[in-house]
Amino acid sequence: MKTLLYIATCLAVFGLAFWAYRENYATQQVLKETRQLQREIGAAQVRLGVLRAEWAYLNRPQRLRELAEINFESLGLLPLRPDQFGRVDEVSYPAPPELEITNGVEVSGLNAEDYP
Repeated sequence: MKTLLYIATCLAVFGLAFWAYRENYATQQVLKETRQLQREIGAAQVRLGVLRAEWAYLNRPQRLRELAEINFESLGLLPLRPDQFGRVDEVSYPAPPELEITNGVEVSGLNAEDYP
């Protein structure tokens, strides 16, 4: 009986050692992938910072004003003036379309056309 217990214990230890070995390598692989993703995120953040700086540089008011002046003949862009703006309550919205009743509704056995 002791021999069977020793063999079962030995097999359990070997099984746990094999499981721990596999988990160790799986964990190392996940850590490597995580480090790679963090490097990619860092590179993307650097690229995003550069793109934001370029966008700010290209959208300088003085540069845009010069471009509007250079391309005035083809675009016809004029500078904004305060009198070009309005309030929301000054906007006229189209009236909603009136609903047309095409089929009458029967009430108590009578058609809608039978009512005066």
